[in-house]
Amino acid sequence: MSTWGYYNFDNDLAADLAAKFRDTHSLGLLSEALADIPSAETIGNDAAQEALAAAELVAALLGKPGEDLPADLLPITVQLNPAESTTLQGLAREAVQAVSKRSDLQAHWTKGDNKKEWQQRQQDLLHRLQ
Repeated sequence: MSTWGYYNFDNDLAADLAAKFRDTHSLGLLSEALADIPSAETIGNDAAQEALAAAELVAALLGKPGEDLPADLLPITVQLNPAESTTLQGLAREAVQAVSKRSDLQAHWTKGDNKKEWQQRQQDLLHRLQ
């Protein structure tokens, strides 16, 4: 797992998802990253990282970007119709809740020095997805 911080874009997979979204502006890409997360019994690091990045993008589409949203994505999220992302809003919330409770990524951060900061990031994301 190539992670360099506790923010949701602080890993290679999130950066890759952000780059794909930058190129495609595809809500389908976000849906794919989120779709199986709420019902999965186990959520691996890769899937969890992509789901959190997708959820961050959904929050940005709703007009509530996080402080670590890559700056070049903000103009894209402003251009898209927020009504189109409301269908992803519930799925994104469910995915963040699942990742926060039962993922390998959550287990990783539980053992680390930044446990509290990572948990606060996810609570902030859930609040922005309201």
